[in-house]
Amino acid sequence: MQISLIPKDELARMVAVHRMAILDTAPEERFDVLTKEAVEKLNVPISTITIIDEKREWFKSCQGLGNKEGDRAASFCGHALLETNIFIVEDTLKDPRFADNPMVVGSPFIRFYAGIALMDNKTGQPVGVFCVKDIKPRNLSLEEVSILTNLAGRAEKELNKGQ
Repeated sequence: MQISLIPKDELARMVAVHRMAILDTAPEERFDVLTKEAVEKLNVPISTITIIDEKREWFKSCQGLGNKEGDRAASFCGHALLETNIFIVEDTLKDPRFADNPMVVGSPFIRFYAGIALMDNKTGQPVGVFCVKDIKPRNLSLEEVSILTNLAGRAEKELNKGQ
């Protein structure tokens, strides 16, 4: 398994994450409506709005998973956080970075992942990821990419409200 890398400007990124004061806050309908919409429109079992802190990925909103956080090193979102465009893994078992990932070989048995980094508007730093996951391999159509991009944009706008 390839662990997710730490950005060169991690300190500045973490300042942005903590300034948002969203970590470990209660669920909010304004975020839950977006992950629910992703599950319905993209026909996936899992969607999250994930905030990445020093050692974990924490789910501000989560559909389809029982846990509310995970290890950053093993997270798919840790990889997506560093991308400037959508990050897609069509079949995790065919991708050497993820084939032996604990979330692939064990519960929830992720076989597909797509995520888009969420940015802090004040600093331009990535603070989290809007993602969808499936338990079977798949490709996203252009329309589905557009839906995911739109939902991520709406999530980013909500994260930046009041900043």
